[in-house]
Amino acid sequence: MNPIIAELLLVIFLTIVGALAGSWVAGQHGLVFMAVSIPLLFFLRQFWQIQRLIRWTTAPLGTPTPSASGAWCAVFEALEWRGRRSSQVREQATLELERFRRAAEALPEGVMILDGNRTIEWMNLHAEACLGLKVSTDIGARITHLIREPEFIDYLDKVNQNVAPLELRTGRNPGRALLIQLASFAAGRTLLLVRDVTQLQKLATMRRDFVANVSHELKTPLTVTIGFVETAIDALGDASREEIAGYLAAAAEQARRMQHLIEDLLTLSSLETDAPPPFEEPVQLAGLLMEVKREAENLSQGAHRIVLETDSDEPPVLLGSMRELRSAFANLAGNAVRYSPPGATITLRWAADSRGGGGFSVTDSGIGIAAEHIPRLTERFYRVDRGRSRDAGGTGLGLAIVKHVLERHQATLDIVSEPGKGSCFSAAFPPHRIQAGNFS
Repeated sequence: MNPIIAELLLVIFLTIVGALAGSWVAGQHGLVFMAVSIPLLFFLRQFWQIQRLIRWTTAPLGTPTPSASGAWCAVFEALEWRGRRSSQVREQATLELERFRRAAEALPEGVMILDGNRTIEWMNLHAEACLGLKVSTDIGARITHLIREPEFIDYLDKVNQNVAPLELRTGRNPGRALLIQLASFAAGRTLLLVRDVTQLQKLATMRRDFVANVSHELKTPLTVTIGFVETAIDALGDASREEIAGYLAAAAEQARRMQHLIEDLLTLSSLETDAPPPFEEPVQLAGLLMEVKREAENLSQGAHRIVLETDSDEPPVLLGSMRELRSAFANLAGNAVRYSPPGATITLRWAADSRGGGGFSVTDSGIGIAAEHIPRLTERFYRVDRGRSRDAGGTGLGLAIVKHVLERHQATLDIVSEPGKGSCFSAAFPPHRIQAGNFS
């Protein structure tokens, strides 16, 4: 039975019993007295329980539930259960909100929530970094007071028009190119997504420049090759065998130049896209340095004095890729040969450093390089003197290859040069790449 009905029936029963008992003991006056006093006592008890209930509900959370009987026991138990249930719901909501925030923070894009007045309600760290804002000070501010670019404000007005994302550069973070997208959702709020596309735009620009440079670099030798071949064909009936051979030799030289360019392009592409090898082979520096010296001598054809020096009788072992290191060292030595006048001395040297690492350097007494060109020497196709570089047979990719090889070996390239006095290109390797040599 319902506790409240049971208690009401109890009061009625006690009133009747009390009235009958009072009538039997004291007559009619006793009947009235008992009939009035018992309900009054009941209501006083109810008032007391109500006071207990008020004190309990205003007490700190966790206060034990007052003890009671009958209907009031059911009231206190129901309120206690409802309180526990509400607490569980709040905890669950708090947990879900925290999960949402963590998920939003983990997104690789910036996320911002705006209310109906374009006030910032919340944003993650990526949005803060992309837009140049601060969570501590900018939450609660209107986004249009912080980002004032007219195209952005116009874009906000089109939130419900399903327009394409906006490419934006802001004055608050001028070094970044952003892609902004808006979406309307519940209660008039707006979700603003921000993506940093600075690197993508740089890569697109580099790709366009790269294609343009490759096309330009291939166009010249290809045109010359075609010209010499056509000349040889036209002169077949009139020119001597020696003249025809000269035309074909010149065409072959240009074809080899294109071949070298394509080989360097493939090497550079492999270095940029392939992961470093999963293992490090021990490269015997003694043999590698001698091989690089022989290649430099073959390229020089006796026009230069090439010297190999080491700071020990047994050069150490260098951990890395033999193919990549040979390419880097040979490019440095080859450049010294190409850009040094006949009779110049070129020194190839390996030396240990004070940290336990070591370095390979190529020093020449050639034409030297002006200081303003040095920071750009490792860019693809960058040449200090384009005409001289082509005459020397360079592809413009050698130092770019060197830079990528050294990066894959945690090494650094240092360039010291002075016009008219020569240059020194040094590759410094960290200690963990160096092992003691063991030569017999």
